[in-house]
Amino acid sequence: MGAMIETQLSDKVTHVFAISSNALLHCVNEDQLARFKGFHIPGVSNGNKEFHGNQFAWGRMIRKSFQRSIGKGEIVAVKQLNHDRLQGYQEFIVEVLMLSLLLHVNLVTLIGYCTVGDQRLLVYEYIPMGSLEDHLFDLEPGQEPLSWNNCIKISVGAARGIEYLNCKVNPPVIYHDLKSANILLNNDFNPKLSDFGLAKLEPVGDKTHVSTRVMGTYGYCAPEYAMSGKLTLKSDIYCFGVVLLELITGRKAIDTTKKHGEHNLVSWSRTYLKDQKKFSLLVDPLIRGCYPHRCLNYAIAITAMCLNEEANFRPLIGVSFQASLSVELASKNGAVYE
Repeated sequence: MGAMIETQLSDKVTHVFAISSNALLHCVNEDQLARFKGFHIPGVSNGNKEFHGNQFAWGRMIRKSFQRSIGKGEIVAVKQLNHDRLQGYQEFIVEVLMLSLLLHVNLVTLIGYCTVGDQRLLVYEYIPMGSLEDHLFDLEPGQEPLSWNNCIKISVGAARGIEYLNCKVNPPVIYHDLKSANILLNNDFNPKLSDFGLAKLEPVGDKTHVSTRVMGTYGYCAPEYAMSGKLTLKSDIYCFGVVLLELITGRKAIDTTKKHGEHNLVSWSRTYLKDQKKFSLLVDPLIRGCYPHRCLNYAIAITAMCLNEEANFRPLIGVSFQASLSVELASKNGAVYE
C-alpha cells in the first residue's frame, strides 16, 4: 500500500486516505477501515474504464450511478465521477470529507470510495425508492402519487437533516444543494439528503457569509445568493421553502413546459401564498383534496416564510422543523378534512 495521509478538519482527524494501486476501497472513517480493508470494486480493479450494472439517475457531479453487490450480497449505490470536469473532482473531495465527518439518520451514509487511474467512485448505502423527484414529477402509468401524509413526513425528515447541518454540527454546514433530486427515499418514505459536493462550512469570526461562484440549481437558489454569490445558512432555508412548495403543488421548481408566467414555481406561487382563500389552488391535483385544510394553511405559512426574499426575515431551520413537525402530528391525528 502506498502513502497514508491524514486530513484534519476542525482539529479532528476525520478521514484516512489509503492510496493503493490495486483499487482498494478507501474507507471514510476509522471504524469502517478494518471492515473494508482490501475490498475491490469489480470492473475497475481489472482496468476497465466503465461499469456494467443497473443505471439510475442520481447527482450532478457524476456521469453514472450503479447498483452493485459487495461482500455477502450487500447492495450499494456506486456513483461514478465525471472525470472530464475539474469541478467534479473538487466536489468529489468535498463530499468525501463532509460525509466522513457527518452522521445522521436523514443523511445518506457513505460506505467508502475508490480511486484508480482517472476513475473516482463513491460508494453509498443503497436507497431503494430513488429520489423525491421520482415520486413527484412525470409519474409512470399506474405509479401511486405521494399522499399528503407522506409529503409532510418527507418535509419533516428533510428539515431534520438541514437542522443537523445548520445547528448541530460545529462549525455549521451550509448544504447549498437542497432539491427534490437530492432527497432520497427509503421504503417507508423516510428521506435522506445526498450529494454534498457543494457544501460549505459557515464562516467564523466577523465574516457573515461565504462568497463563492454562483452554483447550484436554477429555481432553488436564494435571490441574494443568485445576485451576489453571498452564501449563508438562510440560503438553505430558501431551498427548503422551494422543496416544500414542490411537495404541496406537485410542480417542478422550473418547468418550461408550463404556459408563460408559470415556468418559475416560486414566482408563479407568490400571488397564492399571499391570499389564504387561494391556498387550495396551490395543492397538487393528484392529492385529490385528501388533506386537512388547517394543516395545509400551516404548511403554506411555513413555505411563505422560508421563501421570503429578504434573508433576515426567513426563520431559522429549527423553527421550520418544529413547525413542520406540528403539521405532521396534526395530520396523523386526524385534523379536520374540510
